[in-house]
Amino acid sequence: MKRTINLWQWLGFIVTGILGVLLHYLYDWLGQSPLIAPLSGVNESTWEHMKLLFFPMLFFALLQAHCWKDRPQNFWCIKLYGILIGLALIPIIFYTFNGVFGKSPDWYNITIFFQASAIAYLAEAALFKDEKSTCCPSALALIALIAIAALFAIFTFFPPAIPLFLDPVSQTYGIQ
Repeated sequence: MKRTINLWQWLGFIVTGILGVLLHYLYDWLGQSPLIAPLSGVNESTWEHMKLLFFPMLFFALLQAHCWKDRPQNFWCIKLYGILIGLALIPIIFYTFNGVFGKSPDWYNITIFFQASAIAYLAEAALFKDEKSTCCPSALALIALIAIAALFAIFTFFPPAIPLFLDPVSQTYGIQ
């Protein structure tokens, strides 16, 4: 069982990495279509980079839930925890680095996504292996994931005017 968990988590990290990179460019590749905007990065804000982690991890969780026949009963709760860890780490790492060093180079900004993804999947693996871990009910975890997805969609079109949503390149918020 533990070997299967590790395999799934490595696969998840790879799928999340590939889909996250694709989603970074998909909005522009598709002519800035408002249909893809809720799923894809529409600017260079920290919030939009968090979206690049959320949707691939959610997609992989759906795939994993479908394919992983002997998945634990607390599967969705663990997936919620992993996604929340990854989402929290992106701004934590980014703003901490920039607070200490002033500005992070582009190559480091790219690694933040992969760092957050790796830690999220490692945390999930640890929770899957810990048979004593307690979790929220699956229905509550699924409702939370749906609520997060809705917030990503809403804030794509109506972002609050706070630094998390500010595009450092264009100095604007949301879709232009």
